[in-house]
Amino acid sequence: MVPLPEGHPFPMEKYRALRELLLVEGVLSPAEVRRSAPAPVDWLLRAHDPAYVERMLAGALPPDEVRRLGLPWSEALVARARAAVFGTVLAARAALVHGVAGNLAGGTHHAFFDRGEGYCLFNDVAVAIAVLRAGDDDGGDDAAAEPTPAALVARRPFVLDLDVHQGNGTAAMFARDPSVFTLSIHSRTNYPLRKETSTLDVELEDGTGDDAYLALLDEHVPAALDRHAPDLVFYQAGVDTHASDRLGRLALTHAGLAERDRRVFAWLSARALPVAVTLGGGYGRPLADTVRAHAGTWRAARAARAAGPPVPAGSW
Repeated sequence: MVPLPEGHPFPMEKYRALRELLLVEGVLSPAEVRRSAPAPVDWLLRAHDPAYVERMLAGALPPDEVRRLGLPWSEALVARARAAVFGTVLAARAALVHGVAGNLAGGTHHAFFDRGEGYCLFNDVAVAIAVLRAGDDDGGDDAAAEPTPAALVARRPFVLDLDVHQGNGTAAMFARDPSVFTLSIHSRTNYPLRKETSTLDVELEDGTGDDAYLALLDEHVPAALDRHAPDLVFYQAGVDTHASDRLGRLALTHAGLAERDRRVFAWLSARALPVAVTLGGGYGRPLADTVRAHAGTWRAARAARAAGPPVPAGSW
């Protein structure tokens, strides 16, 4: 368990609660949930500044970096972050083979090339894209369980970020790479105060509810997918857009989130696009609201896969 100060807003317990709920409900079977290993350092170096990786692994962050991160450094924290990266790499590989896969963690979209921010140490999607593009298997036996054939290496990834907070780290890391499309639909007034520039940013006003939100999805997501013609989609399925979320400021209901996920997977299925799902944010009070919303995404993912349930790369 990662040690956090009493009252810290990061809901570390949601990951175990979600996994247990999905297993109890039969959305996933025990055989479908794989425990993540730490991502090799070489993977991290493919997307991050070597000096930053060295500081993070050694626990040598200066106070301003710890403050931006929002989490106290510990070996357990770093191990968990590396496991989350590993899970997203496995999920991306599995998606290319099976069509739909996911990570029961991940979505650390506030991590930049040379720094961490907003509870995010390493950018798991950026690392996954870099590893896929390298086209090799150097993560040990567990990584090799989902090999990536050369013909399936993603060359035009699409990051669909529906977390309530802009994926600023992801946007910055791919700002000069037109082969990666970053679409972020997020709260205008929420964290981060200084936004980066995604390929497409759609900003929402405080209190945006289901109808307005879904209308914006309809307007922007299918057109962006057709514009980019991706070969792999990373779906950042944050549920901090829910009305009960303490960090959200929006007003989506569980029904609205379920419809969001239904539409997203329908659009991807209609275009035969493989999708790797990452969990993203969710800080609801009560915690059960967040777990329920995340579970809804996984139900939608399972329904979307034509032949059987998604093959997840879980990390916890």
